[in-house]
This record gives sequence, structure tokens and C-alpha cells, in this order.
Amino acid sequence: MDHGYTVAQIRAAEGAAMAVLGNDVLMQRAAAGLATAVLRRLRDGGAYGARVLLAVGSGNNGGDALFAGARLAGRGVAVSAWRTGSSVHEAGWAAFLAAGGRELDAAGALAQLPRQRLVVDGVAGIGSRPGLEPEVAAFAEACRTHAVPVVAVDLPSGLAPEPPFSDAPHFTAAVTVTFGAYKLCQLLEPARSSCGEVELVEIGLDLPEPTVSRWTIADLAAVWPVPGAGSDKYSRGVVGLDTGSVDYPGAAVLSAAGAVGSGAGMVRYLGPLPVAPRVLDRYPNVVVGQGRVQALVVGSGWGERKDTGVVTRAMTAGVPMVVDADALRHLPPRGGHAAVVLTPHAGELARLLGLQRAAVEADPLAAVRSAVARTGCTVLLKGATQYVATPAENRVWLAVPGPGWSAQAGSGDVLAGACGTLLAAGLAPYEAALGAASVQAVTAAANPGPLPPHALAERMVNVVREILQNSDGA
Repeated sequence: MDHGYTVAQIRAAEGAAMAVLGNDVLMQRAAAGLATAVLRRLRDGGAYGARVLLAVGSGNNGGDALFAGARLAGRGVAVSAWRTGSSVHEAGWAAFLAAGGRELDAAGALAQLPRQRLVVDGVAGIGSRPGLEPEVAAFAEACRTHAVPVVAVDLPSGLAPEPPFSDAPHFTAAVTVTFGAYKLCQLLEPARSSCGEVELVEIGLDLPEPTVSRWTIADLAAVWPVPGAGSDKYSRGVVGLDTGSVDYPGAAVLSAAGAVGSGAGMVRYLGPLPVAPRVLDRYPNVVVGQGRVQALVVGSGWGERKDTGVVTRAMTAGVPMVVDADALRHLPPRGGHAAVVLTPHAGELARLLGLQRAAVEADPLAAVRSAVARTGCTVLLKGATQYVATPAENRVWLAVPGPGWSAQAGSGDVLAGACGTLLAAGLAPYEAALGAASVQAVTAAANPGPLPPHALAERMVNVVREILQNSDGA
């Protein structure tokens, strides 16, 4: 599991470490890790004689880059540096020059850029405001234009380290070498894509409880329900689907695809009877009609449904359930409980909170926490980054990230069905939400391309098998 921290948490941890070790020790640890990461990426063409350009600001990030540059020069790398501000880290600059580093001005840095194997971005750190000065912004854009890879020091300069994110100019990194802990921008979209591959260098920080925790495939394997020799369809979990409508029958089929593909012991279809044949034509193992269930999925494809009391009745009964799509409009005021998983996208969450969609997208962490506080339910916010929060915990979890191919109509219906299966199998609500979102993402990553959501759902079984087999062999 990868953990992310706010700027305030990281600054406090750095301050405590500096009080014991001193700033020089932490900087040298960071510089050593940065130099190692750069050398690793120069390996293919050889490090000796390779040209590397440092863009350095006046703060500690610039110092990290300069000390790393001195180490690189000692390995035969041809290192030059552009001082982007009016000052520079003095000890780092002296070490860089003593090692044979060469200074460039702004014009020289632009002129020499096409000849560089890579650029090290040490302009700004977590204490800086988003955005870049025009001259630096032009250089960052030139790196993209000339396709020169950027290795960012701690985070790409100009990028906000935590929400709210903005469209301010910033570097786009192929690699970000971060120190001590992951910053939120390295885990959350849209900022995460600008960080490229993120490499964490330990420098000896004593960290508090994280603000966010991102699941890995190992976390997914650890919670996935595996039947034993004595299992039957009831012990594996029966999930009831009150999904779809005459106007939107596809939602019923897709939610069934998610439930079946994620391994339900039994799927009961409880939606409108005229839709049932569509579900059975695709999944003849689904049972139609009332009966025992361990979890419910409601709302997907309801449309303008008149009978919406199922939400309130199920919540009152305490049945674990997934409330998706149109059913989110019918939540009882403050009548929820943690075993209810709400699965809104940003627009639906904005409506639930009385906000503009842009406000949710700018600070999804705050929005998902507000939704939990308002409803008392577990909340899965769907999107490029998928957030899960629950009343029982202060932190927010992130699902395993997936590719953009899964951003298509119907994916949410599949996700709701899979989440219902995992709830019925007995997983905690936050685990069911994370498990469903993660397995869908991993399946999309394993099957890249424009596959429709029902096709991906049917490939979940292979992905789950591979995940569990690899986990057993680890």
C-alpha cells in the first residue's frame, strides 16, 4: 500500500528529522538517491559523457539537484546547470562547480536543450505556489517540444503538491524522484499524470498517519474472497440486483456482468420483470425473483422510477447495499449507515453536496469526506482516481489506478455489480468498494484498448485467477 501525505505533514516530519540529523544529512541522502535514479536512466546509452542539464531554483530542491549533479560529474556525466532565480543554494553550487559542472544562462539552456539526454528539474518544491515564471514555463514547454525526458526533484515544478489542482504552467516529468513520502499530487489525478514514474527515496522521516492510502495489486489479492472446500452459493454470497428499467435495460445486464464476473455465489435479479429476459439471455445463471440476499445493488439504470422506497427500506433494515446512479437522488436525509456504499461520479456527488461539479473535481478529497459526513455512508467517488472514504476512518483510500480506456458509459454499472458481490461475500464496505474499483482497473490495464464494459467484466475472472495465483506464489 502506498501512502500519501499533505504538505503540512511532510514539513512537520522534515522539521523533526532536521532537528536530529541536520539539513545537510537529509540533503545528501536526497542527492544520493536522485543521482542514482538519473544514472539508472542513463544506463542504456552509457553515463560517461552523457549530457544532463540541471534547472535549479533557490531552495532546497535546487540544492538537491546541485549535489546530485556533483555526484554525476564524478561519474563522467557532462553536467551543466541553469540558475533560474536570483539566488542558489550556495554549498550545492560550490560542490557542483568543484566537480566540473558548467553554468548556462537562460538562452544557453534553451540552445543546449536538444543535445541533452535528460533534464533535472530542481526549480521549486512543495512550499512554492503553483505555476512557473514565464522564462521557466517556456523552458518546460521546450522540454516537451524536443521530447527531452525530465527527472523532477520531489515533484514537477509548478505543479500544486496537493488539491486543489489548477492548470498553471508546470513541468511534465518522465520520472519524479520524491523524498521521504509520497505527495498527494503523485497519487491523485489530474496531477499524477504529470509526475510520470514516481520513485520514492527514503531519507529517514518519522511519518504520521497518512492522509490517503493507495491500494496495490497485493492489497487486492489479500482481501479477495476465496471459497473453501465447504463453501456453497449462500456462504459465497448472494447479491440482489434491483437495476435497470424498460428505458435502460442495458444497466441491468451490465450490473449482472459485474456481479457474475467478480464471482458471486448467486445473483438474484430483483428489477422490473420486463427486463429480466434481457439479463437471462446473457447470464442464464441469474435467478429472477425475491429471496435471500446478503447484499443489494440499486439504482443503476432506474431513470425516472416511481417506486424508490427500496432505498429507505433497505437502509432501515441494515442490509449491506450499493446505491448507484439514479438511486442517489432518493437517499433518506441522514439515514445512512457505513454498510451502504454510495458510488457517485463527480457530477452526482456535486448534486448530492449542492456544489458545482468543478468544485468536486478541484478538491475531490474534501468532497468525498463531506459526503461521508453528510450521509453516514461509505462513499466511492468514481473517476480517473477513485476515492473511498468511510465513517470509521479519517484517511481516504485510493483504488489501484487503471487506464483511460475504462472511462466509458456502462463501467459504473459493472462496478456496482462487482461491489455488491464483494459486499455479499462479507468484505468490509470500504474493502468491497476498493476491491471492485481495483479489479476493474486491473482488468482494463491487462486488456488495453476500446473493449466495452461487459467484455471487460467477463475477463475479470481471468484477472482474479492470475492475481491470486501470483499472490500464492509470492
